[in-house]
Amino acid sequence: MQYLEIKYLVGKEIKLELKQKYVLNGILLYLVSTIFVTYLAFENAITAETWNSLFWIILLFVAVNGISKSFVQESPARHLYYYTIASPQAVILSKILYNLFLMAILSVLAFIFFLLLMGNQVVNVPLFLLTLILGSLGLSSVLTMVAAIASRASHNFSLMAILSFPIVLPLLATLMKVSRTAMSSMDWSGLSGLLVILITIIVAVITLAYLLFPYLWKD
Repeated sequence: MQYLEIKYLVGKEIKLELKQKYVLNGILLYLVSTIFVTYLAFENAITAETWNSLFWIILLFVAVNGISKSFVQESPARHLYYYTIASPQAVILSKILYNLFLMAILSVLAFIFFLLLMGNQVVNVPLFLLTLILGSLGLSSVLTMVAAIASRASHNFSLMAILSFPIVLPLLATLMKVSRTAMSSMDWSGLSGLLVILITIIVAVITLAYLLFPYLWKD
């Protein structure tokens, strides 16, 4: 039953996004313009370390802009309607899944634009793509939960930066370490510890969201 709820709620999110194309177009414009300005600033004189750092910083800001709207577009009347037809667990999981889908697309597009404008600094492409997937899942789960909390504080989304910082910082630092390895060698050895840390953070955040969101939902 919960699977069907999640399925229909994710479908609803996709339909809303297609209806409000200006939102997605605005995020894409922000992504492309930021990368282009970075390209103009460095004029192709960029090291692998700088390439890696700029990529994740830009992706983080894109994620905040894209995911912060998760609960903004939901009116109180719509929240009440969802409350009568779906479980809170289905609501939060559907938001995380949709934001994962959105972040995966934005991450791949960011990678493509970086390759086109900033040059290819990645040696181990499969490892970098795996890092993108884990990063998309991590950012979507963390920021979706924080957006849910902020929406209950009179939609004060300045709280997102404050509340998400303690979780996003170790997540982002670990992602940058793994992607740094992908930019230097084809060797996967020694990465098991970092990948375990990434997966542990992601699982912990999703579990907390699943357990704690019902209390926010009832508020």
